[in-house]
Amino acid sequence: MNEASPIPLGEETPSAASPQEQAAARPAMRGDLTKGPILKTLLLFSIPMLLSNVLQTLNGSVNAIWVGRLLGEAALAATANANIVMFLVFAAVFGFGMATTVRVGQHFGARDIDGARRTFGTGLGFCLIISVITGAIGWLGGGALLDALGTPAASRGEALAYLQVIFVTLPLGTINMMVSMGMRGAGDSKTPLYAMILAVTLDIAFNPILIMGLGPFPALGVAGSAMATACANTAGMLFQLWHIYRKDLSLRLRGPELRYLIPRGADLRYVVTKGLPMGAQMLIVSSAGLIMISLVNREGLNAAAAYGASLQLWNYLQMPAFAIGSAVSAMVAQSLGAGDHSRVDKVTMTGLAANLVMSTVVAALIVIFDHPLLALFLGGDSPAMPIAEHIQLICTASFVIVSVTMIMTGTMRAYGSVAAPLVILFLGLYPGRLGFYALAVPYIGSEAVWWAYPVGSALTVLITLAYYRMGNWRAAYKG
Repeated sequence: MNEASPIPLGEETPSAASPQEQAAARPAMRGDLTKGPILKTLLLFSIPMLLSNVLQTLNGSVNAIWVGRLLGEAALAATANANIVMFLVFAAVFGFGMATTVRVGQHFGARDIDGARRTFGTGLGFCLIISVITGAIGWLGGGALLDALGTPAASRGEALAYLQVIFVTLPLGTINMMVSMGMRGAGDSKTPLYAMILAVTLDIAFNPILIMGLGPFPALGVAGSAMATACANTAGMLFQLWHIYRKDLSLRLRGPELRYLIPRGADLRYVVTKGLPMGAQMLIVSSAGLIMISLVNREGLNAAAAYGASLQLWNYLQMPAFAIGSAVSAMVAQSLGAGDHSRVDKVTMTGLAANLVMSTVVAALIVIFDHPLLALFLGGDSPAMPIAEHIQLICTASFVIVSVTMIMTGTMRAYGSVAAPLVILFLGLYPGRLGFYALAVPYIGSEAVWWAYPVGSALTVLITLAYYRMGNWRAAYKG
């Protein structure tokens, strides 16, 4: 059976059959996440996403090493300032991408392949328009953005050169990200992983070549690092598109279907109304993170260095929850499209269990081997080392606690419930984490910074659990 053709469910199963029986009776289809053992399906789908996240983080670390070693501290500071700007830009696009992923998954679960293509085309076209406009504005106003961030004068020129390359190539990066997210909505997490492996390999190789100007290439300095990343991401994008059309996969657009790239109608409304709150979640997290950095900086250089090293380890600690939460969202979205609501709670509970096991193991390894791990960033004899080890004991477990919310939020996101998770996140980070700091700092001093993490995490989990059990978030799904 051609997987690109919608399957009329009424012809496949008796009309009296239950939704679960109808879902079980449907023929297998590439990327179908509505069948088979839940744990096996969840792990096979989430592990490639986990590996992609690890590779992306490692790639950023290696690129920072190239820039720091070849160009010095000013260039490294320049990339850090430019990356803050780009994170804010990608946060909005990421939200629209997540909304597209969910809707594609719902259509895919319903075997409405034309609907999946229509939503994918709308999401891709809309985000491409945004990225072109943003790229043009960023090229013209990049200097003003850096000034607003207070970028040091010594690194401003290099930061601007780096940022302008990223803004010019932003549309290519947007296409790459949207194709990856669309593929995951259609149940394929392996192709984006292969594309990431290709991109990371090329990025690591091109960085020194374009920075230093080896062989026939000109020396571009810090802008060469941005150009290397853009070229690598473009190669990853072309690989995914080649694979989609070579295999005639569900999301390929041909002939009259290319008009789906023009954003319009109900698909555009869904992408915008659901995507804005999802993007806002990332903005809330980043803004709270910036405030926490400012609070830590008040405690002195050693505390700031210890916190910076700890953040590097916490990035890896959050990866299992992010991957499993995304997998749960895709599986639930497909189950909803298939009309099999009975599978939703099973997927969620399995995701919670898998996440707690993986996150707990990673957290335990970080705490047990904290000294050698932190020494990678600080050096074994650094005066910041005792502070960093103290931070790990207080804060690391909080990331395991809050990871529970990422799984439940993944399920709610698949139903289209995005406003409540945004409010809950705000309450946990601002009244919870930052509010606790303001109340506790007169009594426990600098310890308030570190204890704000578990307090904020506990509040977030409690509110999320209450809303998951008693809230009306299932009503957000309109079918």
